[in-house]
Amino acid sequence: MADTMTIRNGIDVGALTGTIEAIKEDPRAGAFTFRARSRWEGGTHNIGEISTFAHGGNEDQSRATPFVTHGDEPPVLLGTNEGPNAVELLLQSLAFCYAVGYVANASAQGIEISRMEYEVEGDFDARPFLGLDGVRPGFNNIRVTGRVSSPNADHEKLEALCQYVQDTSPVRDSLANVVPVETTLEVI
Repeated sequence: MADTMTIRNGIDVGALTGTIEAIKEDPRAGAFTFRARSRWEGGTHNIGEISTFAHGGNEDQSRATPFVTHGDEPPVLLGTNEGPNAVELLLQSLAFCYAVGYVANASAQGIEISRMEYEVEGDFDARPFLGLDGVRPGFNNIRVTGRVSSPNADHEKLEALCQYVQDTSPVRDSLANVVPVETTLEVI
């Protein structure tokens, strides 16, 4: 059992262990519904807002103010660079998810991380998005390069953790497997 006062890589290992045990005892505690909103501003510029989410069937109100993001397109895609575009945000989401998963699992395993970063790039063909013939409207390929340094773990252990993170990443799973998407439109 982990020491309840151990902070490793900025992660409270006792709280992590407690969360895992709570979800083992009551699987509903592992159920989340996350939300994001987008409001068109003009051209290709949108303002996004992320605020409350549901956890175990209850609304979480821990965020005093919403997170605000700006999304836009580069000028070559008719935008004004007010923010990253949607597919860039998707790549960033994968990088964030890998980083969180790696650090949290490393902490639980007693691995100290002194440096970690991810670079994610994807190949995209805009033709289908523009109504032209092309392979598909989404990414055709995504490549991830991770870099990690640890003073107390060998190469094999760090590689095994990298594979585990890939196998358990919610964002990677959502990208690699079919996820039903239901869209409704309310005309107001």
